[in-house]
Amino acid sequence: MTALLASVRSAEEALDAAGAGADLIDLKEPREGALGGVSLDNIWRIARTLRSRHPVKPISATIGDLPPDAIETIAARATEVGETGVDFVKVGVVPGPHARACLTRIAGLQAAVLPVLLCDDGVDAALVEHAVWLRFVGIVFDTAGKTGRTLFDCIDAATLARYIAMIRASGAMACIAGSLGWTQLDGIRALAPDVAGFRTALCENGRISRLDPRRVAQWADALHHAAPGAAA
Repeated sequence: MTALLASVRSAEEALDAAGAGADLIDLKEPREGALGGVSLDNIWRIARTLRSRHPVKPISATIGDLPPDAIETIAARATEVGETGVDFVKVGVVPGPHARACLTRIAGLQAAVLPVLLCDDGVDAALVEHAVWLRFVGIVFDTAGKTGRTLFDCIDAATLARYIAMIRASGAMACIAGSLGWTQLDGIRALAPDVAGFRTALCENGRISRLDPRRVAQWADALHHAAPGAAA
């Protein structure tokens, strides 16, 4: 079964998503970019509110979109977000000259970091292998641009399948996101990642609009159950 990660920006959205069947609740501010960060105070408040109703529901939070060469700033922000008590801290990693050093730095933090490999221009196997070698709890493949191109437009399914197999063999979670919608459902099911993350597909009218719990429930059902006629 692929777990549904719902990205939310408020306590109200978090409660709606959890109540509608989302398996993981991810805190981010979509107005601030692909991995726009929620303030530390709001992360703490949302997490406290959510855990009062859903005490075992895993929570992640992004650190915000930071320059790829600001490695110490990235590490400091990840530490601060981790200290709010969330289960996972998501850190965007842009492939390029600073990516390997960034991965190495954040792997040494006390927080349970999920590196988010931004695949708009692809991602090479050596970087994925390095992330796997560093023994993160999970690795996310996502896109930075929210212009209609999906993860599957940026990296082919066969390559994703190889990376997912590599990650799983290490014992880590393999996660995908990146403007995914109903058109990509068959591809998601074929890959069967541990987690699939969504924002736009769960909202009433685009990613910065209100999350719709009915859409969350529809996606939870689609991910938690095999397609009709699929082999058991």
